[in-house]
Amino acid sequence: MAEFLTTRELAALLRVKERKIYDLVSAGSLPVRRVTGKLLFPRKDIEEWIAGPDGQGGEEEALHAPAAAGEAGHLPLIVAGGHDPLLEWALRESRSGIAVFLDGALDGLERAARGECTAVGLHIPEKDGWNVGTVEGRFSREPWVLLEWARRVRGLMFRRDLPRPPKRLSDARGLRFQARQPEAGSELVLDMLLAQEKLKRSDLSPVESVERSETDLALAIAGGRADVGLGIEAAARQHQLGFLPLVEERFDLLVWRKAYFDPPFQKLVAFCREPAFQARAADLGGYDVTGFGTVRYNGC
Repeated sequence: MAEFLTTRELAALLRVKERKIYDLVSAGSLPVRRVTGKLLFPRKDIEEWIAGPDGQGGEEEALHAPAAAGEAGHLPLIVAGGHDPLLEWALRESRSGIAVFLDGALDGLERAARGECTAVGLHIPEKDGWNVGTVEGRFSREPWVLLEWARRVRGLMFRRDLPRPPKRLSDARGLRFQARQPEAGSELVLDMLLAQEKLKRSDLSPVESVERSETDLALAIAGGRADVGLGIEAAARQHQLGFLPLVEERFDLLVWRKAYFDPPFQKLVAFCREPAFQARAADLGGYDVTGFGTVRYNGC
């Protein structure tokens, strides 16, 4: 017999759903090991846990214990973090019942740390990719899972009537640049792109105001309040702006693990596997959703 049990094997042994196993892990009720992102349960320790301290069986009380405050069932059913038009549309069209408060990736991370949301949209650039190191550094001991939502093309969106459309980021110098709020992940991407071209923030000419979503950024440029900004292709196309692609970023959803298995998120996931979701992503443009649902990180 194997020395360790998988989540599925333990669920079968206890005759419960896998979701209940994740609940017990979150509550710290089960002996568990985490190996390369997977949960493994030592068979000997599980047998002792089932027997209980008095040898009379101890799993029933743990299986039916109420969830502690701050665990999945008690987190607000809200998606926070970075703004994404496709995500907003899918949450609405799926009738998931999940609310949104998209005010920046960094804002979402803080809300997750305070237990104020169930999921967070992230697109934080890192040395070797996106999001994983940030999540592991903050939530390695908590049951959060990082799932790929989509890959998005980000670049310079600009007014079509500019005398000379930009051909590179450095061409934004001298143009009225529309920035986002400091908590936005796009500001981190901007810093990365500036560094790659050996530019500084002082090389840009930002307008005084900031815009708090991809859509508002595009509207500011379309309305003539700015000449150029760093946004996603989907927003630029929606408002008939010029667009210069600069980077493909990965937008992930950081989800409280138990909430993922609850009906609202399962409704969203099921909807996103339907042709209508693929068609919407294609219509918006600048999206690659072939990796949707891929697990990028799995906390303890």
